Amino acid sequence: MIPNLSIFFMIVTAVISIGLPVFAFVYWRKKFNLKVVPMLFGLMFFLLFAYILQSIMHGFVLERNDDGSVKLITESPWLYVIYAILSAGIFEETGRFAAFKLLKKKHNDLGTGLSYGIGHGGIESLWLVGLVMIGNITVCLMINSGDTAALSDANLPAIIEVMQGTASITFLAGGIERIIAMTVHISLSIVVLCAVIRPGMLWLYPLAIVLHAVVNIAPAMMQAGFIKNIWIVEAVILLPTALCVYAAIKVCNYMTDQNAVLDDKQTAKSVSEPTGPTL
Repeated sequence: MIPNLSIFFMIVTAVISIGLPVFAFVYWRKKFNLKVVPMLFGLMFFLLFAYILQSIMHGFVLERNDDGSVKLITESPWLYVIYAILSAGIFEETGRFAAFKLLKKKHNDLGTGLSYGIGHGGIESLWLVGLVMIGNITVCLMINSGDTAALSDANLPAIIEVMQGTASITFLAGGIERIIAMTVHISLSIVVLCAVIRPGMLWLYPLAIVLHAVVNIAPAMMQAGFIKNIWIVEAVILLPTALCVYAAIKVCNYMTDQNAVLDDKQTAKSVSEPTGPTL
């Protein structure tokens, strides 16, 4: 039997992973005039750059050993960490940059960054955690009900052993990690948006790559075997996540100030220009 508490935490994580992007879009839609198009761009460009193009790169770099392990991890784990954090930062932030270049003529306000970040982080949340948790919940309910006919008899003992051997609270880690990841994706989307639409702010694009890489250090170290505890990873990434939020807030303030200056200039110009005789 799989503990009911484990199943409960799986359900919570699934709800967070699937519901958080929906809630964020609905909550901010009116306040920031969110549009669906940037969100769809976030979804499509994440899949293109993070899953297709980055996977092609992984195919060349991450050679597998005969036992299925990654050769770079077994031979040079620190080199793997460096590769993992840089490839994620470069591919995903370049995807954002390319998307905003295409969007900037019609979508260039703060809501564009928010909407794109929700799409980017939302599809990742659904793909990496939401669907996995739904599958886990289904299997656990089948096991507990005794209806395991659809499960492979060869894999069933291993599945039960893993589910029973994992602490219940561990299944909540995925939901917490998705909250953090969504925060990072939305924050960096705002940063890269400013790099694209504001003259002289191109340096924010490489900054976003660096921030993204720093966020991924702890997860990459866990993949390489340097960190064993998932909760240590969650704790460590809080600081770089806070840096991403800080950068996004500074960018928001800058964009707001710039918009105010432009509005003042336009107002002053309209006042100074003669309007002609009034009939």
